[in-house]
Amino acid sequence: MSTVLVKGQNGPSNAHDLVISVQVAAPADLSALLVTAAGTVRTDADFIFFNQPSGPGVTLRPGAPGQPQVLAVALNAIPAEIEQLRAVITLDDAGSSFGQLSAPVAHVSDTAGNVLYEYRIDGLSTESIVIALELYRRQGDWKVRAVGQGYAGGFAALVTDHGVQVNEAPQAAPVSPVVAPLAPAAVPMPPAPEPLAPPMPSYQAPAPTETFAPTGGYPPPLPNQGYPQPAEQYSPAGGYPPQQGYAQQGYAQPGPPDRDLPNGHAVSLVKGQRINLRKEGGAALGYVKMGLGWDPVKRGGVFGNKTVDVDLDASVVLFSGPKPVDVVYYGSLNSKDGSIRHQGDNLTGEGEGDDEEISVDLTRIADSVNTLLFIVTSYKGHTFEQIANAYCRLVDSATNAELARFTLAGGMPFTGMAMAKMSRTAPGADWKLEALGEGFQAKHPGEAVPQLARFV
Repeated sequence: MSTVLVKGQNGPSNAHDLVISVQVAAPADLSALLVTAAGTVRTDADFIFFNQPSGPGVTLRPGAPGQPQVLAVALNAIPAEIEQLRAVITLDDAGSSFGQLSAPVAHVSDTAGNVLYEYRIDGLSTESIVIALELYRRQGDWKVRAVGQGYAGGFAALVTDHGVQVNEAPQAAPVSPVVAPLAPAAVPMPPAPEPLAPPMPSYQAPAPTETFAPTGGYPPPLPNQGYPQPAEQYSPAGGYPPQQGYAQQGYAQPGPPDRDLPNGHAVSLVKGQRINLRKEGGAALGYVKMGLGWDPVKRGGVFGNKTVDVDLDASVVLFSGPKPVDVVYYGSLNSKDGSIRHQGDNLTGEGEGDDEEISVDLTRIADSVNTLLFIVTSYKGHTFEQIANAYCRLVDSATNAELARFTLAGGMPFTGMAMAKMSRTAPGADWKLEALGEGFQAKHPGEAVPQLARFV
């Protein structure tokens, strides 16, 4: 049975091999400082963190899904001059604070998984970093103490207090720690595993005339929410006559002509630009792929830059008028009619080329479907401010040639993005591709679907 500690309380360690783990309600790192009786580190080897996961008697190992790594501690292997091991929790986002979250919880367990001590770290407010607990020597034996000491100044304040000299760089450039008297600078702090998004609901596509409502009861948009009434007619500047029958099916009336895809080279689209899915002087495309890609960003910190694993998910939502009727995503890789196929999930964005691909057979899409909306959602909650080089591109499946590309310029504080849409004005009409680049807040398609009618 575990012992519950409160701040300042201690207890004996009856095991020589221990595991320190933490539960945090936001992305965070767990690290350790090995300090002498003077309260300072000896060398940079006394920092244990992601890119230096092993130190004297201490090793970082993978933690539970969605939680930071754990510290495996062999007390007998810790050098005699080390008096304390201090376990430190650092929030991944230095702009956030523990006061905005539920209190983190630290555990000390034996290697069999039995929890020996539990400490709920209450009372934190503006701090983004905290010494959770420490192992310390007392008369030749090791003990556990609940510390809960926060540092509102962040990591720089913490390491300075432990004898690390932090060289501040001008103009908000990342600072580099130098452990006196040694010269080597420490290497990047890691990102921790991120909390998982809730499971995706299972979608069932209704008949085209029915109201779409996935599990969870998302309502369809109502006419008084600003969406066009079915009977409205659209007459663009230039005098195109309205075409009868389209409005009743939920189709927009056609506007001025858009350009065709040029032969021999790809089009670089800008936000809001549309293009016909037919080649100049040729027939309309039938089978295409939408490739979506992104790169994880490197974030700054006291230890320099480190790469954040960003798990984006590409999905396509099929609409009949303003109503979604099907969703193709990582949990349902094929549309109900077989016209759209998702190639599978990419968890990090690492590597060259498309991270996820969605194949579309435009000739097989049901007549009732007039819009395909391609979206990207951030499963771990990273915003597009933390994502680099996000793009979507249209590829001719017959030749594997890129036809058009839209690159998202600049980061936005959203976890979801409507990247592009394909639409047509009537059954049998040409499909058009439009670059969108509009953000919304959703970590997975289930959260996104109720927000998407405004894009169609």
